[in-house]
Amino acid sequence: MKIEIWSDVACPWCFIGKRRFEAALADFEHRDDVEVTWRSYQLDPTIPAHFDGTELDYLSTSKGMHPDQVAEMFTHVAAEAAKEGLTYDFDAAVVANSFTAHRFIHLAAAHGLQDNAKERLLSGQFELGRDIGSEDYLTELGTELGLPAGAVSELFSTDKYADEVRFDIEEARALGVSGVPFFVLDRKFGLSGAQPRETFTAALTQAWEESKPLVMVDAAAKADACGPEGCAS
Repeated sequence: MKIEIWSDVACPWCFIGKRRFEAALADFEHRDDVEVTWRSYQLDPTIPAHFDGTELDYLSTSKGMHPDQVAEMFTHVAAEAAKEGLTYDFDAAVVANSFTAHRFIHLAAAHGLQDNAKERLLSGQFELGRDIGSEDYLTELGTELGLPAGAVSELFSTDKYADEVRFDIEEARALGVSGVPFFVLDRKFGLSGAQPRETFTAALTQAWEESKPLVMVDAAAKADACGPEGCAS
């Protein structure tokens, strides 16, 4: 069963949703037969490469939100993150465009390290105050993940994987995705937002049951049954 997750590295609920989904998947009986793919999405593609200010400054000036409202939102989101074992630090968060980070994730996927890269970037953004658009940080992260140094460097000298990121974003639009995280199970079921663990469990179960054809047990054996012509005597 294939699960695709549209998500932005700059989305605090995406990290929370990742944890809740992972908790449900860990207890899912058929977890070894589930393939998870992270897909790119940008909540705000207009963010400059680096925004000169804090996350609170960005939301209050660029989005027109009152600073008190933003601070209250941060408190709520951080409390929800803490329930999932995450330690958010919005005061230290660096506001940067996530496009290059998404290209980095595609590079990591080509080397079988997509989930590792996604995890590290989300943690870097919301827990560690790292700059997800920084060449230095992505180079450091690439080294830690074991990615080829030349391939990471190429992200900053070419537009490698840019088309893949744009394709993900366009496909999200075609599917009607308007917010993230957004989970698509076998292209049959969609779940929007950082749903409770129980909701993910129910969705996994339903998607699995509908993805598998009915298997007849000992179909060659004859047994009494009823049909259009009547019942066996």
